[in-house]
Amino acid sequence: MTPTRKRRLIATLLILAGVSVASTIAFYSLQENMLYFQSPSELAQQPIPPGRQFRLGGLVKPGTVTRPDNDLATRFVVTDGPQEIAVEYVGILPDLFREGQGVIARGALNESGTFEASEVLAKHDENYMPPEVAEALEESGHTVRSNEGS
Repeated sequence: MTPTRKRRLIATLLILAGVSVASTIAFYSLQENMLYFQSPSELAQQPIPPGRQFRLGGLVKPGTVTRPDNDLATRFVVTDGPQEIAVEYVGILPDLFREGQGVIARGALNESGTFEASEVLAKHDENYMPPEVAEALEESGHTVRSNEGS
């Protein structure tokens, strides 16, 4: 092998090694930042360890929203029919947040099994429901209106 070919081979191998290292770092960084969607039923089947961030979706169970006076803390229950989970949120809720409506909350479970939300999203009109919530509700036997036309 000539010296020129040897240098080209070494340069090519170094470039391939660099690309491999960069790809590996990018892959692991993206894995850590992904937020998976879970319904209460899925959470009951495959528990998530406390402190790990994920998105919880379902319907706000009627009669469960409590707001202490002069406080931004809100407690409510998210259900998909067969299962439900208590949620605590400190902050201003979206204007469209109400009982019986679809929500997606981002946060983590605490040690007692309560979901501590850092963000709560409510559906934006009477015809729209996030696809993940609609699928989870259909799987649990609830009838869901179509999202067509939204």
